[in-house]
Amino acid sequence: MHIVMVVVFGLVSLGIFVAAATVISKRGRSVDGARAFIWVWLVAAIVNGAFGVLYADIPILNEVAAFIPIFGIPAAIAWYLSRRFRSRSESQPS
Repeated sequence: MHIVMVVVFGLVSLGIFVAAATVISKRGRSVDGARAFIWVWLVAAIVNGAFGVLYADIPILNEVAAFIPIFGIPAAIAWYLSRRFRSRSESQPS
């Protein structure tokens, strides 16, 4: 259940990053919120795993197995959105 909750939190966070980047981009600066999210989410997923190993006494192998969907699902969707928005902005004339 913890994995599902963290993945959902990651997807909500991704939405916030993309929405914030859209607002910033409308002010004249080009920002890719999905790309920035991937790096922030990587740090958050590593901290989550370290907390599980160090404080919750979860075996490291279990945390590595949990890291894959926790980081992978939101990061894959962020990568897709980044590519989609980049191709859309490249096709529009300046």
